[in-house]
Amino acid sequence: MSDESVLFVEDEDLIRELNAEELQEAGYEVVVADSGDDALEALDGDADPFCVLVTDVNLGKGTDGWEVGKRARELDEQIPVIYMSGGGAHEWKSKGVSNSVMLGKPFTPSQLVAAIGKLLKRMGRRC
Repeated sequence: MSDESVLFVEDEDLIRELNAEELQEAGYEVVVADSGDDALEALDGDADPFCVLVTDVNLGKGTDGWEVGKRARELDEQIPVIYMSGGGAHEWKSKGVSNSVMLGKPFTPSQLVAAIGKLLKRMGRRC
């Protein structure tokens, strides 16, 4: 991977497909994971860091999005993290990593692209 890639973690097929396609159209290289455990493998196995992590909070069995965000920050303390949730937003302040964004479901793919751009700008990073 390159430092222009986004790791997109979502267990719902339709949400994953629609958003990955929109991110690709916006110029990002997208790596998708359908579980927290797969996301951890992608984070740990990639020699080059991802430029952004986008993760659902509730990923079914196994590792949740909170843990994926924490692991990503262990590997790159400046990686922008966007959490997505249809119901776990109230836990964001206590479980999410600092300088992250919570995107409540439902949202449009263009809202995700805009959120990534704003977070990158706020953190002084580029993809």
